[in-house]
Amino acid sequence: MSSDSTSSSDVSSDRVLPPDPEIPLWSTAADEDLIYAKKEIANAPLVSGHHDLYAPLFRNVSIFKRSYELMEGLLKVYIYHDGAKPIFHSPYLKGIYASEGWFMKLIEGDQSFVVRDPNRAHLFYLPYSSRQLEHNLYVPGSNTLEPLSIFVKNYIDMISAKFPYWNRTKGTDHFFVACHDWGPYTTKLHDELRKNAIKALCNADLSEGVFIRGRDVSLPETFVRSPRKPLGGIGGKPASQRSILAFFAGQMHGRVRPILLRHWGGKDDADMKIYSRLPRRITRRMNYVQHMKLTKYCICPMGYEVNSPRIVEAIYYECVPVIIADNFVLPFDDVLDWSAFSVVVPERDVPRLKEILLEIPESRYVAMQSNVRKVQRHFLWHPKPVKYDIFHMILHSVWFSRVNQVLQVQ
Repeated sequence: MSSDSTSSSDVSSDRVLPPDPEIPLWSTAADEDLIYAKKEIANAPLVSGHHDLYAPLFRNVSIFKRSYELMEGLLKVYIYHDGAKPIFHSPYLKGIYASEGWFMKLIEGDQSFVVRDPNRAHLFYLPYSSRQLEHNLYVPGSNTLEPLSIFVKNYIDMISAKFPYWNRTKGTDHFFVACHDWGPYTTKLHDELRKNAIKALCNADLSEGVFIRGRDVSLPETFVRSPRKPLGGIGGKPASQRSILAFFAGQMHGRVRPILLRHWGGKDDADMKIYSRLPRRITRRMNYVQHMKLTKYCICPMGYEVNSPRIVEAIYYECVPVIIADNFVLPFDDVLDWSAFSVVVPERDVPRLKEILLEIPESRYVAMQSNVRKVQRHFLWHPKPVKYDIFHMILHSVWFSRVNQVLQVQ
């Protein structure tokens, strides 16, 4: 990051302690596992020169490596079977909300972490889709999410009446994964779901009072164009062949994008390619993806909500993401050091955007672009998950949150 943006940004720059842990109504062997893991992570051996992990990408690579090892060796997840399709157990694998669907598909097909016996579980997965909630329950033009919130509340009430597991911890060992913008708001009618459960959300907005830093997980928003080929088209030009300084093209919704367009759109500036929509005269020569593959800094302003699929798109096309979204907790912020491979610009500094980017030394840009290529592996969906990929990173963040919430008995 540039010094200008680092000092003034609210985006995932402050570290906070996790919320106070809940004391379970009774103890299980899984609790002992978590207490053991917490001690092991706190005393993680120093990692130096680990061939499989690039240390500069991480806040603390030693802690991440030990926590990941413990997850692989210990973690057991129980998936509730209750709930009818299409809202439950129906992964939506295409488009900008695909992250929740791909996670659902892969966890439900998993044989390493998932157990049939809930008494062995460290975590309980609530397998509903926020995208399917919107598609099946929202009444167009009603301007209310109440039917969705009532549905979710009734579901939690049902599983807490039918099974003892929610009540044992008041939901602190339960989690759900939601990428739709409305995901956070559907929890508002159930206090324990909103306050205690681990919410993996694309809309990780601290200002809304729903996302809880230290407990909840910022879910990467991945735009999957083809479910059959989720890795199609990734890659881009090397740093030396990227001729465009900054690029953005997209709809003008939300508070930031109109300001971005007002200051930088429609100008005869070869460095700043900022559009509301790519003009036809330009797309005939170079489409949206080709622009990203030739750009140094891909501008990723918030839309209606703080999150944007452009952040991960930029990583896919090896372009340094420039994130403009105050109060946004960045994906995998619990373990990744985003300053190594991105630039965060406060919303108020949009008028200075070009100045900020030009102030970054070329050597710093080259290092960040190289780091984008290295971090890319942690954001890739594979039909069969591989170590350290996005599926495992999401699961690790949920695991890491749960471990940090455990009350360590002396």
